[in-house]
Amino acid sequence: MNILSTSQVTKSYPSKAGAEAVEVLKGIDIEIPQSSVTAIVGASGSGKSTLMHILGGLDKPSSGEVMFRDSLISSYNDDELSRFRNREIGFVFQFHHLLPEFTALENVMMPALIRNIPIHSITDKATQLLKGFGLGNRLSHRPAMLSGGEQQRVSIARALINDPAILLADEPTGNLDEQNTSEIIEQIIALRDSRQLTVVMVTHDMDIAKKCDHILTLRNGVVVE
Repeated sequence: MNILSTSQVTKSYPSKAGAEAVEVLKGIDIEIPQSSVTAIVGASGSGKSTLMHILGGLDKPSSGEVMFRDSLISSYNDDELSRFRNREIGFVFQFHHLLPEFTALENVMMPALIRNIPIHSITDKATQLLKGFGLGNRLSHRPAMLSGGEQQRVSIARALINDPAILLADEPTGNLDEQNTSEIIEQIIALRDSRQLTVVMVTHDMDIAKKCDHILTLRNGVVVE
């Protein structure tokens, strides 16, 4: 069963005055099976991150449809998209985007607090998530006190705090060394089985892509075989 799909999705951005719009996506039809790990690969500028942003409701397509289960999310207004992102999607980016003034534990709890879940209800959950990523002794550490690999593990725990249906990871190991890359990719893929999570991961690394269940290749804004 598919959890996420697109039909003839396009995305264009305005160019300089008098010039034609820049067409980044040119009619994308994809299906993402539930509880699977899908890699989106392609050269720089092929539209990978643009497609990821549209799948996660961070941006809207210029035309076409995006479906989450039975809901047409491409028709959502901004408030509906905000709720969709907070409740159904966990995001992990190349840059961890942790809030520097907060501890690891507080950073993980943030999406749940935005959802107005009382802090006493999520402290233990956030703690267990961090312990699951080997960070039980880093709960009170601020991001500047953590290594790059540790910061990215905090961001993954943060992405999981609201029990999302889908984890979207955009080059999640782009700034990490080989050992941390291998460990974090294995941890992300393992979420498919431990949480029945659907994972969609943008990567330029074919060794990473080959570990996934499915590979979608973008070239010049279209999916190619």
